[in-house]
Amino acid sequence: MKITLRQLQIFLAVAQSGSTTAAAGLVALSQSAASASLNELESLLGVQLFDRVGKRLVLNDSGRLLLPQARHMLDAAHTIERQFADPAAGSELHIGASTTIGSYMLPAMIAAYRKRHAGARVRALVANTADIVDAVVNFDVDAGLIEGPCHASDVSVEPWMTDELIVVAAPHHPIVAGGRKISFKMLREADWLLREAGSGTREAVEHALIPYLHYLPSSFEFGNSEAIKRATAEGLGISCLSRAVVEDLIESGKLVELATPLPTLRRHFYMVVSSHRAPSPSLAALLEFCRAWARLHGGA
Repeated sequence: MKITLRQLQIFLAVAQSGSTTAAAGLVALSQSAASASLNELESLLGVQLFDRVGKRLVLNDSGRLLLPQARHMLDAAHTIERQFADPAAGSELHIGASTTIGSYMLPAMIAAYRKRHAGARVRALVANTADIVDAVVNFDVDAGLIEGPCHASDVSVEPWMTDELIVVAAPHHPIVAGGRKISFKMLREADWLLREAGSGTREAVEHALIPYLHYLPSSFEFGNSEAIKRATAEGLGISCLSRAVVEDLIESGKLVELATPLPTLRRHFYMVVSSHRAPSPSLAALLEFCRAWARLHGGA
């Protein structure tokens, strides 16, 4: 075999960074060595993998064909290294979770998982749904738990849990204080506090509400649900969030659940893994644990 893992690593670095100069920094080589390695890989394959657009190297059809295969090969090599580097320390898994799951569910899940698998180590990445899907595709995490639909190719998507979304406001907000029955017109005219674009919660809320409200005016956008619920409690607007996110402020009286004409709003949470990831016993155990957790806490 003439192709080396180092060549594939440099190819991926160029694909990620857009130049051999930037790629060299990612893989701790000189620019000339990175360029020579890429040229040798292209010579071995008999094809060009990139097109030059200005000063950038952009994947062409051949490069896009190689990309998932290269990621798969490097992931398999990393799996072997982790498996034998320190067997006594147990497995190490990287899991990604979108913001609501990562903030309100993942800590308890990891604690329960480590009780069952004492030697396991888990590293968590918490970001919005789009970023977690990218991390799965790029093999930056072993698996992802997301709260919005996944539109990426090269990933396996499995419904995981169901979640209830509710509309909430501060007790002193005009929509509550007026004592009137809440109508669709009142909801359309309200100031809505929403997550940022790319968030699974934002996409789920829009998918749930727009069929009834026709549009969803955003007064403020926030990067996490915690900020939204605090802003809602201050009376800046109304919001639609997971019941798990707001139940503490509802219990303390700082938020109230609105009795709206909307039907019960539910959404799916999903587990995602790369279609090209080399399976391992530790990853299989983690995925099965997540399924069991879902069955216990309200599965899909």
